[in-house]
Order: sequence, then C-alpha cells, then structure tokens
Amino acid sequence: MESRARTAPSIDEAGPKAMHMAEGPTLSDFMRHLQAVLEESTDIPDAKEQQHRQWQIEAAIQEAIIFGNRYRELQEHGLDPLRLVKPKLNDPVAPPVNKIEALKTGSMQCAGCGSHLEADLSFCPACGQEK
Repeated sequence: MESRARTAPSIDEAGPKAMHMAEGPTLSDFMRHLQAVLEESTDIPDAKEQQHRQWQIEAAIQEAIIFGNRYRELQEHGLDPLRLVKPKLNDPVAPPVNKIEALKTGSMQCAGCGSHLEADLSFCPACGQEK
C-alpha cells in the first residue's frame, strides 16, 4: 500500500482544489497569455514603442513567476499565501477618513491667501507671505 502525502494545491490548479482561488484562469494561463502578447508585440512598427511594450510584458512575466514561486513556498511552509498579515486582537480600528480629510492631513495653509504651503519653503509660493 502506497502512502502519499497530501500536497497543498498549486496556484496553477483551477477549480475547487485551489485554495482561495476564484473560478477562472490560472497563473499558468496568465503567463501563456503574456507570452502570446509578447510575441504579438514584435508587430509594433515603432521601435521605441515596441521595446517599451516588451519591457512591460517581460516585467509582468517576471512578477508572475516571482508570485508563483512565493505562493508555493508559503504553502510548503504551511502558511496561507493570501493572508500574510493578521491584525492584533487589541489594535483599535482607525475611524474611516474621507478623501478631503486625507488630502488635508499634514498640509499647511497660508494665513494670507489659503494656498497650500510647501514644507521646504519659509514663505507662501502663491502670495509670498512668510510662514
């Protein structure tokens, strides 16, 4: 009787076996797509644009390889690759911030004209008033 150790599902597996993966294309499918797009990029007539597009696609392929390797490595160590950071139990939840509050955070305004003041200047770039 053979004893086979249960291996963690690969990121390349599709369907219900793959942990946390939605139904759809696998990482291998994505990489094959990128390779096809890379091949198609040779048809771009402008040499600079062609080279730029090829660099983009090659970088995406490299990132996909790195992601796949990291995913498998974490699974082999018994870690959930898609949940690396767990919140501390006693950490208070930050209140929600709206976009305007986020933009105002850390910014100073000129008392004279209300324009945004740059941290590295001792005067207002809009009206010249000293801080």
